[in-house]
Amino acid sequence: MSRELISNFSMIDVGGKRLTDRRAVAAGTIYLGPNAFAKVRDKTLPKGDCFPMAEIAGVNGAKQCATMLPMCHPLPLDQVLVTFELDHEAHAVRAFCEAAAHAKTGVEMEALAGVNAALLCIWDLCKGTDPVLRLSAIELLTKTGGKSGVWINPEAQIPDWVMARLPAQTPLEGRSIAVVVMSDRASDGTYADESGQYLVDSLTEMGATLCQYTVIPDNADTIESTILGICETHDPHVILCTGGTGPGPRDVTPLVLQSHLNPELPGLGEWLRSESAVYTKTAWLSRMGGGLIGRSLIITLPGSLQAVKECFGIFMEGLPKAIVMIEKQGRKGRL
Repeated sequence: MSRELISNFSMIDVGGKRLTDRRAVAAGTIYLGPNAFAKVRDKTLPKGDCFPMAEIAGVNGAKQCATMLPMCHPLPLDQVLVTFELDHEAHAVRAFCEAAAHAKTGVEMEALAGVNAALLCIWDLCKGTDPVLRLSAIELLTKTGGKSGVWINPEAQIPDWVMARLPAQTPLEGRSIAVVVMSDRASDGTYADESGQYLVDSLTEMGATLCQYTVIPDNADTIESTILGICETHDPHVILCTGGTGPGPRDVTPLVLQSHLNPELPGLGEWLRSESAVYTKTAWLSRMGGGLIGRSLIITLPGSLQAVKECFGIFMEGLPKAIVMIEKQGRKGRL
């Protein structure tokens, strides 16, 4: 006897995504009459000061988001911050809710749920004074984390304090970076390089200055002379190498560079492999890693475009700070 499986909805599977720091800020406005606004301002509402209660309601609203919205994932919120601004001319209160979590999916719905709960609480406390109330401009202002990086609502009026809390959109501004692709087939024109070009585009978008981009074959002598030549000529902050990190006989990049790295940074490869295991269970086969040549940070990555995209999202979380730390060590440039 056959059975028909009926399903009208599908909760998105986020099991294959990495945990990243997520943050979102939402805002909304409640318009009050002159009488209700004066009592809110002066804290003389019959039910008491509305702001402490609305703040608690906003926090609870964010925490209960997944209960109210069936397709939202329950998230372990790290922070919920609810704040208010008075608009004396419009007799209005603008509420903000900022939510943060180290999670696999974003917290924008939690922020929106929180700001709605805060505004509804103000409505509840004001309705006996003036029932003519209006909610307006419920909107997401910003969100950060995940593949989308930093998103800013282009149509919203965003306060300076919200913008000041955003991470830098060009975190590599003023940093010199080289990209070297190790691939026999890309170097002889069998196919176009995609991994290196992705790195070039992504780094440029983040403000980096590209000092060199080159595609070379998987040849030990060529790899060695190219990397050392870049260090000698450009003394870049970072050299990103893609390709030649697998277990194959032509994958010689780590072996070639090993004798020149001083020091080698084994934690880099361990971190990349550990985080990459979320995407592929064979990440342990990769010999990606890196170290320092002079004061240039060398990072070796796999050759496939998908692996480069995944690894880029991982190491970019710490690269800007790593560059600063290396500079503070006072290491000499060149070789």
